[in-house]
Amino acid sequence: MNEIALQIADAPLDETVVRIALAGALGMFLGLEREWSQKSAGIRTFSLISLLGAVFTLLVFESEIGETLLVLGGLLVIVQGVLLAVQGLLSADEAGLSLTTSVSMLVAYGVGVLVAAGFIIEGVTVAVLSSLLLVLKRELHEFAWGLSHEEMRSTIEFSILAFVIYPVLPAKVTAEVGGIEIPLEPQVIWLMVVAVAGIGIANYAIVSTYGGRGIAVTGFFGGLASSTAVVGTMLDHVNQRPEAASYAVAAILLANAAMAVRNLAIAVGFTIGSGSPVLLEAIVPLGAVILVAFAVAAWTADWGESGPIELESPFSLKNALAFGAVFLVVLVFGSLAETWFGTLGFYATAVASGFVSSAGATTSAVVLYRGGQLGPAEATIAILLATVSSIVVKALLASTSSNDGFRNQVAVYSGLLLLGGAVATVAIVV
Repeated sequence: MNEIALQIADAPLDETVVRIALAGALGMFLGLEREWSQKSAGIRTFSLISLLGAVFTLLVFESEIGETLLVLGGLLVIVQGVLLAVQGLLSADEAGLSLTTSVSMLVAYGVGVLVAAGFIIEGVTVAVLSSLLLVLKRELHEFAWGLSHEEMRSTIEFSILAFVIYPVLPAKVTAEVGGIEIPLEPQVIWLMVVAVAGIGIANYAIVSTYGGRGIAVTGFFGGLASSTAVVGTMLDHVNQRPEAASYAVAAILLANAAMAVRNLAIAVGFTIGSGSPVLLEAIVPLGAVILVAFAVAAWTADWGESGPIELESPFSLKNALAFGAVFLVVLVFGSLAETWFGTLGFYATAVASGFVSSAGATTSAVVLYRGGQLGPAEATIAILLATVSSIVVKALLASTSSNDGFRNQVAVYSGLLLLGGAVATVAIVV
């Protein structure tokens, strides 16, 4: 505490003044919406509250009674907020509405404390997010009131997956299989489950609005984030709507196309201006995968049919967890293959990385190529292996579906993608 006090005391005068001014400005920013909504506390009140928090925080480092004043100031804001809430309950015009203003006042006090303590970015972030919540009151209420029971349950389940379970998982663990130690990343594996759930929710919203065409949007843009996770979403989609299997197949193909676009952008974009020749060798094979995927997707589904598609729920927690289990098994076998291949370890690493994210293997190959450790042919082969691995693992995951038509089509069309990329590669080599 003494060291911090000395740093504050030795800080330039203008730095302290700027923090106080920023605290007041952020308080005004928070109070702007309350003023516009004609609440009992507005711009001046909120600005003064933030300034009070900033001044008392600075006194913590300068005076023995600073901490007492800081706590007392917070209590005074809480008391004032309670009085406003009671006034709102007794008033016919503002019944039930003053509670938001009361809490906002406490947030303004906290913003002043954060800014004065040196947490500038954090204070600005809290102020902006709080103001956004105030402004979007109507939209947020309409969204919440419009949720069905299934949608509400799915939202809560997704929140538990993303914000409760994920943070407590260890980053890395080591598992032993047959005397071989396999490094695993539980957070990465669970992140795949979260990705499946998140893409499922996005798919639900888009498909409910745009029908079959929405699945194409889910497939391509979901593929840019995680093409493998798209398969988990489509498995759930087909379970709910077997007659929409052709759209789900097209979505997986478009996810493969997005994955190839992303890898090609990394391969070419990160070698421009690097001092090494641009990795043009990757353009033809990856370009062939992209073109074939788009062509087959356009042919397999009737995109002229844009009628609504009713889904039972945004996503299935059971299916998301099952997908995560299958993904874990694939990852373990990929790690074992990397160990068994020995001298071909780098290529095996690219294959195993493709199970998780082909972007990681592509980036690694490009970095090694830029550094001179890999030649253009070796880097291109590693990128292609990761891309092929990603396509194959999606076909394997799709094979777990109980819908024969869906899994057979994914297998056949995935083979076409691989064949198109192979033919293009041979044509260039020859």
